[in-house]
Formats: sequence, structure tokens, C-alpha cells
Amino acid sequence: MTSEYSAGLAIAAEPLHTLYQALRDAYGEQAWWPADSAFEVVVGAVLTQNTAWSNVEKAIDRLKANGLLSLPALLASDHDLLADTIRPSGYFNIKARRLRNLCRFLDHQGGLEAFAQLALDEQRTGLLAVNGVGPETADDILLYALQRPVFVIDTYTRRLLARFELAQGDESYETLRAAFERALPVSVELYQQYHALIVLHAKDFCRKTPVCDCCALQTICPTGGAG
Repeated sequence: MTSEYSAGLAIAAEPLHTLYQALRDAYGEQAWWPADSAFEVVVGAVLTQNTAWSNVEKAIDRLKANGLLSLPALLASDHDLLADTIRPSGYFNIKARRLRNLCRFLDHQGGLEAFAQLALDEQRTGLLAVNGVGPETADDILLYALQRPVFVIDTYTRRLLARFELAQGDESYETLRAAFERALPVSVELYQQYHALIVLHAKDFCRKTPVCDCCALQTICPTGGAG
């Protein structure tokens, strides 16, 4: 999809599978992304930018209460009302504009269902052209709303890869995404589970200042207990 996609970092499949299995053994299967519809995932992907998921849930509950959680409703909404409704998610004026940009794009595609029928490359290129939609947001939408096999790279993934010495952690988004997708089987379920497990583990244990003493992965982590 980019010139970086076929070059750059190579991550061996075996340590990635070992890490995944350790996460599955520690936490079990994850039900993520929590949403009642694909469109709710789309909205949540924008709202979760630079905020905790608990704040996103509050904003989505307010959208539902105000009858705004649909493409037509968001397109017809007043900016001030929308911004106030999603206030719990933070940066609410910016996110209101981004949501409306994304909704206009989807409307021009004929709606989310019509957009879902396009080829993956076309979907990703289109999403990345929307003002306010970066690679992580686009890939959240593709993986969780549209069930497309695209691995999501976030801060937690970078941190875990660096601590397991599988990457430096400062590689470009596309380099890390390509490395993951080359090393793993093409599977929406696997990508969803792996990403959700990384997020769960990094929030609780593999923090900026890691909590290694009670970490379930310390025996296989080269910079934690094993180190």
C-alpha cells in the first residue's frame, strides 16, 4: 500500500506467535471492539484519539441519548450540539469536525455498507484522505468495523515490541504494520485478538514504567523478569 510496505523491518514469526500465545494464556479471548454496530465502531475510532476508552463510552452514551449515533443524524447535526455531546471524549471541537468530515466521506461513498464493498486498498486510501483520520484510526475502522485483515499499530504495540526486542519501537507506522502482517497469517480474528491483548497487557503491566514483578510474561520478557 506504500513503498515501505514491501521493505524494511522483518519480525520473525516464531517469537510473535510465542508472545501471542503467552498473552492468550494470561488473559483469554477478548471481546473487543465493544459496540452495537459497525457505525458505532467508526465513531468510537475517532473519539478514542488521545483519550481513555472510559471517556469514549461516556461520549457514545450521550450520542445515543441524543439520537445522534447514525450517519444521517451526525450529518444533520449542529456543530455546537455535537461538540457538547461528545465533550467527555476531550478535544471535542476538533473531534466533532473530524466526525463530520468522516461522515461526509462515507455519505459520498453511499454509506458505510456501500463503502464496505470496496477493495481494501481503496478503502484505506479513502479513509487516509479524510482530514483528521490517521493510519491508526483508519486501521481501527478497517479491522473492527469492516472486518478487514489490517493490523493496528499503536503506542502499546510499539512499547511491547521494543521490550521484547522485536523492534526498536520508533519505526514508521507502515514499517511496523507491514512487519506484523508478513509474520502472521492473514486473519481478521487473529489481528483483532492480538491487538486487544496487547492493549490490555500494556495498560495493566507494560506501562511507561513497567510493573514487572507481577507480570504474567516476565519469564519470557528479555527486558523484564527474564532479563
